[in-house]
Amino acid sequence: MRLLPAPAGSGIVFRRTDLDNFEIPAIGRNIAKVSYATSLMRQGVLISTTEHLLSALIGMGVDNVIAEVDNLELPILDGSALPYVQAFLSVGIRTQRRRRETIRVLRPVEVRDGEKFIGVYPGSGYQIQYAIDFPAPIGHQRTFIDLAAETYGKFIAPARTFGYKADEERLRNMGLIRGAGPENAIILGAHGPENGSLRFDDEYVRHKVLDLIGDLALAGRRMEGHVVAERAGHAMHTALVSRLMKDRSAWELAHVPVASPPVEELAAAHLQNEALSSPALMGA
Repeated sequence: MRLLPAPAGSGIVFRRTDLDNFEIPAIGRNIAKVSYATSLMRQGVLISTTEHLLSALIGMGVDNVIAEVDNLELPILDGSALPYVQAFLSVGIRTQRRRRETIRVLRPVEVRDGEKFIGVYPGSGYQIQYAIDFPAPIGHQRTFIDLAAETYGKFIAPARTFGYKADEERLRNMGLIRGAGPENAIILGAHGPENGSLRFDDEYVRHKVLDLIGDLALAGRRMEGHVVAERAGHAMHTALVSRLMKDRSAWELAHVPVASPPVEELAAAHLQNEALSSPALMGA
């Protein structure tokens, strides 16, 4: 995979270099199937497992980029978004002259499915409250993040995907988690992780926030509002995107000026838990 700078207003676009550079914009109408990962499709061409890269881009304030891939699935790397964040900081992030557009939520939009729930509400900044309730050894976890005040790269990006060892055979028989293993996921046994210690005590719910940020990126722009999720997942995340986009009275495009700190300051700010906001990668 290779990431290329893109002109202002381009958004995030996936390019299949193995299929004559066919492009699939990361927008809601291209959502294809959603199960243990999020996939996009345009004119029969598929791109799968998009959520970690999209999350890293939105979390780091990158609005415009072309992601070149030579197969239908993005690399899972270590199961988190941290390798992407590290790569962004190593190459640099540049501010473009055009003001950033965000989706400003004007009124509540909610999706419910039994005990599962997700909603987005008017509010300043981009805040997320997420709760999960999984079988032991995870149980109930809850977290909150303000992307305008906290550092995505420090608190969310390192959180890895996870799965129960007892489910492995069944999922592989369904053709899922084919690339999953102890090097790129937390493997859970009856008493906890079987392949090393957690990066955070609440790493599981933090990873759900990571996924949510990536899935909501399919609205086409960074969100300005407050999101609340209870026992949600990819299907609920993307259902919220679809419902929000269909209700044009529920949101408006807002223009936000973006400062342009040097790359060195971006990296330092990340380490110091300061907000970052820059819209385009400097180079490939």
